[in-house]
Amino acid sequence: MSERKRSPKSRHKPEKVVPRFKSEEEEREFWSSHDSLDYVDWSKAKSVTLPRLKPSTATISLRLPESLLDELKVLANQRDVPYQSLLKIFLAERIEYERRRKTG
Repeated sequence: MSERKRSPKSRHKPEKVVPRFKSEEEEREFWSSHDSLDYVDWSKAKSVTLPRLKPSTATISLRLPESLLDELKVLANQRDVPYQSLLKIFLAERIEYERRRKTG
């Protein structure tokens, strides 16, 4: 990869054309060894929102005491949501709380 130090905001005309890729794997391989500044004029980039983009997820196995799982299911039932979804909400809220506590 190039060792040049350029700001993505600098006025720069791309030197090369981005090739067509046959797969995401091929594209990943390409960008892992090429500098996007040679291909993209980042000064013309615009911010976008992708509202339908789903975050990547991973399946995990988690051992919980049965009583804790029962309580979670009761709370989820009261809120009319699946217990797995409620667990994700609880985890996300706690992680946010811990982050704020560290910075504040």
